[in-house]
Amino acid sequence: MSIISIEGMEFFAYHGCFKEEQMIGTKFNIDLFLTVDTSKAEESDSLADTVNYQEVFRLVKKEMELTSKLLEHVGHRILNSVKSTFPQIEKATLKIRKMNPPLGGKMDYVSLTLYLA
Repeated sequence: MSIISIEGMEFFAYHGCFKEEQMIGTKFNIDLFLTVDTSKAEESDSLADTVNYQEVFRLVKKEMELTSKLLEHVGHRILNSVKSTFPQIEKATLKIRKMNPPLGGKMDYVSLTLYLA
């Protein structure tokens, strides 16, 4: 097994419970770690035998464009989308960070980590 990581994906999106968040938006950063058997691709040198990183990014971007109130909801959608497109993924870990959240004080981000087994 191997771990494919796509880290530091950055999006501007409109997720949040407050109306202002859904109107003004903010930056989000996402790291995604995919556990996959890459042995076939290691031998074949063929993209068809592994997970296409560009396609994964496109799927994440598509889900980030759909507004959610909760990070839990958008994260769940991302993991489901990636897993249904690439069934060879054995496990996945997703970390989503909401930058500069409106919580009444200065902070870099809040984050959520989800696991798909």
